[in-house]
Amino acid sequence: MTHPLLSIEDIIVDFETRAGKARVLDDVSLEVNSGEILGIVGESGCGKSMTALSIMGLVPDPPGKVTSGSIKLDGRELVGLDHESLRQIRGKDIGMIFQEPMTSLNPVFTVGEQIAESIRLHEKASTKAAMARAVEMLRSVEIPEPEMRAKAYPHQLSGGMRQRVMIAIALACRPRVLIADEPTTALDATVQAQIFDLLQDLQSEMGTAIILITHDMGAIAELADTVAVMYAGCVVEKGKVETVLSAPEHPYTKGLITCVPHLLPDPPKVRESLQEISGVVPALTDLGKGCAFAPRCSEKIDRCEAAKPELRTSIDAHLTACWVAEKETGV
Repeated sequence: MTHPLLSIEDIIVDFETRAGKARVLDDVSLEVNSGEILGIVGESGCGKSMTALSIMGLVPDPPGKVTSGSIKLDGRELVGLDHESLRQIRGKDIGMIFQEPMTSLNPVFTVGEQIAESIRLHEKASTKAAMARAVEMLRSVEIPEPEMRAKAYPHQLSGGMRQRVMIAIALACRPRVLIADEPTTALDATVQAQIFDLLQDLQSEMGTAIILITHDMGAIAELADTVAVMYAGCVVEKGKVETVLSAPEHPYTKGLITCVPHLLPDPPKVRESLQEISGVVPALTDLGKGCAFAPRCSEKIDRCEAAKPELRTSIDAHLTACWVAEKETGV
């Protein structure tokens, strides 16, 4: 049997805070294959970005630490690798598009220089060859007049162009895995659609495995092959996108789906009233012994507050961590 290109098994990440230990990732297990798009969705603070930082070996230590678990790239263990080994993997084997391009790009270097830096480091290319490749990367992400834009500084570009530059940097060395962490944050709807189309095109052309981190269920439905729903540092539901979106089992997943506005099929075409998930994400230092979502859940039963549910398969590799779903399906 072939193994997944990237596999995450039972990763636990703890942070030391003034209020005590916070478990920001709790037994997270995910996998993605070549040419596949895995979506990770959830509210802010659920652990999506921390999962990405764990894969990249960028968890700030201190105060954070990967305390247990395994992350393997094509069978190679990444947890515990030294700084230099991880540095060689970042950019070359795993690329990442960070949330905020204005703060992620260096304001004192041109965008062409920042793309070329990764090429020089990983492919030992000359300065001239690396810059020529940087121009080609800008062209590949559909930035007009790439020769001129390569000489521009980040503040001279629009938000959409800066995000395209981040994609060009992440893909410059043709990584096998691309992590896109909220790649359309603060962009208008038209530019968001363009960025998503660009990611799809590049993924199909290069066969790159993509991990798309977002809070947007609409983007997950459009782009992803599989989806993992996270809450309070845990994966509460995962499976094929069609299965999870058409037959969600966890109340939190159901809530995320009903939060997405839809046009009514019959005239007059007006928006339905938006639904909401009551309450807020709990503090990670005080989750209690039951299901972390129980205080916000309208379907909870007594068992939800007494014990934490584990991910269990219901049908067709559809996994859910929910006592209510387990009771209903009889699994």
